[in-house]
Amino acid sequence: MVTSRRDLGSLLRRFEIPQNGVLFVHSAFKQLAHCGHEPHAIIDSIIDYMKDGTVLMPTMSWRTVNLNNPVFDEIITPSNTGILTEIFRTAYATARSIHPTHSVSGLGPLAKEILATHHVDYTPCSIHSPFGMLPERNAWIIMLGVSVDCLTLVHHYEELVAPDLYLHPANKAEASICRLRDGSEHTVRLRRHLTLARDFWQFQDRLAQTGDLKVGALDSVIVRAFSARKIGSIIYDVLKHDPSAIIAQNGQRYRVM
Repeated sequence: MVTSRRDLGSLLRRFEIPQNGVLFVHSAFKQLAHCGHEPHAIIDSIIDYMKDGTVLMPTMSWRTVNLNNPVFDEIITPSNTGILTEIFRTAYATARSIHPTHSVSGLGPLAKEILATHHVDYTPCSIHSPFGMLPERNAWIIMLGVSVDCLTLVHHYEELVAPDLYLHPANKAEASICRLRDGSEHTVRLRRHLTLARDFWQFQDRLAQTGDLKVGALDSVIVRAFSARKIGSIIYDVLKHDPSAIIAQNGQRYRVM
């Protein structure tokens, strides 16, 4: 089998992802493992390709930080978004955003700047969060072994256009202690996302219609890539026209969040 390092780098190059830009990686490793790939090799291939740029991965902890355990530790709290993100967080990343449920880890020249202000608002994907900064940084997003229903960027636009439709009310905000790697602490108040059946697929469909969706394969694992700015513009336009457009109707493809 051709090594994952060469395969994935070639795929990113074919997608024309800027090597000195910002790349946000959503991932799942199960299918990659079945194809014989090794997690460190996958991460190395991404970092090698983006050697002059910045790599970001979600290192979320919404499963473990809650009302019964209201403490987030930048170093200790594990990621619940897959083995690639946990290995990246512990072995590669130089910074992690401070947030009880939706933290992001990063490596590269813009990592600290993009991750520095996640804790200042009380919604998970605000304009000051890494997700809110992806479009303005002209970032690219890849979905490695996962589908568009994992695209956290959608929540940024939910919060921007119709927060009361997609988030728990402000009077139900949870308070968490967030401990930084230097030992200092922030108290972060959080409005969690409501559990709703959501249709994210409509945005991929629209992106494909405009020719802005890039699709390839690493062995049998599907990889999708697109500009955060372009898909963000689509999401924003849809929600401005109909703020409830993401809430799935009967028969639609959806994910429960």
